[in-house]
Amino acid sequence: MDTTYIFLQHYWWFLVSLLGALLVFLLFVQGGQTLIYSIGKTDDERTVVINVLGRKWEFTFTTLVTFGGAFFASFPLFYSTSFGGAYWVWMAILIFFVIQAVSYEFRAKANNLLGKKTYETFLFLNGMLGTILLGTAVATFFTGSMFSVDKMNLTNLGGNVVISGWETPYHGLEAVLNPVNVALGLAVFFLSRILGSLYFINSVENSNITKRAKKQLWYNTIPFLVFFLFFLVAILLRDGFAVNPDTGQVDMESYKYFNNFIQMPIVLIVFLAGVLLVLYGVGRSLFTNWAKGIWFAGIGTVLTVLGLLLNVGYNNTSYYPSTYDLQGSLTIFNSSSSKFTLMVMSYVSILVPFVLAYIVYAWRVMNKKKISIDEIKNDSHAY
Repeated sequence: MDTTYIFLQHYWWFLVSLLGALLVFLLFVQGGQTLIYSIGKTDDERTVVINVLGRKWEFTFTTLVTFGGAFFASFPLFYSTSFGGAYWVWMAILIFFVIQAVSYEFRAKANNLLGKKTYETFLFLNGMLGTILLGTAVATFFTGSMFSVDKMNLTNLGGNVVISGWETPYHGLEAVLNPVNVALGLAVFFLSRILGSLYFINSVENSNITKRAKKQLWYNTIPFLVFFLFFLVAILLRDGFAVNPDTGQVDMESYKYFNNFIQMPIVLIVFLAGVLLVLYGVGRSLFTNWAKGIWFAGIGTVLTVLGLLLNVGYNNTSYYPSTYDLQGSLTIFNSSSSKFTLMVMSYVSILVPFVLAYIVYAWRVMNKKKISIDEIKNDSHAY
């Protein structure tokens, strides 16, 4: 048993999970975009709302690309199986993120062809469908997908080499037929709106916008809790995809994800700490005039998502199970890059803390003071 290789596989699953958790937090930009007309009642107010988000949208987009790149480099079989098989879902997500970038670029351009409202509609669609589809896709880590994997095709020297195959003609869209998947998608959607509201409270100097953002907390917290609790209870009570560490065989195990939390108490503590921080950040913002809820809820979101992703990847669990061919399910052991590749990338990953430090610094510079309508009117680079 190569303990170094096993450590690297666990290490890279942690990094991928951390990037995924950071991405979910940064979806506050998408959530805020769905609130443009709910919070901004005048053209000036909508312009402020869009510009507050516009100063952060690139963080979300960059993290999404980095998340996908890290997954590709460390677990290439997942990348080829999911991105190559469930391509309608991933193409839809990509399109909705592309129209976001276009909208921020052209919304405020003089005499733009489509008009402001069209680009604002694009931002709304990115915020709604982008978050729901992402959450639905990630939920399949727990519920499974219809694909097959045959590594023996690597020995086929003639023609195209196809290792993975998707066994439904819908190529990922069938995930929306599973209520557990959709529940997580909707939970991510409402969470992004909660985080977006908290971000407005923290960043905008306008009493009307702050008042409406606080009202949106009430409207979105309750459905978020309903859908998140439904998803959580569903996965904790369902059979999970357990891997025999000696043979690699995948079998169904009762209460697998619940058992994972019990058998990995540190992961459980991370998850519960995250949930409590989210509840504290939202609760205190609801009942007081506190403006820093975004930080507690944001850190809580990162910890909660990190706990869920570690639960589904660690403790001999298939993180991308196949309901078509159980033994074709992907684990961090059978889908990772080579030991050499993971080792080289691990040296590069030492730079991650410096990148995070730069993001924190850039964030602090842009958020030194709250943004007002007058400031945006005098900004020649406003979105």
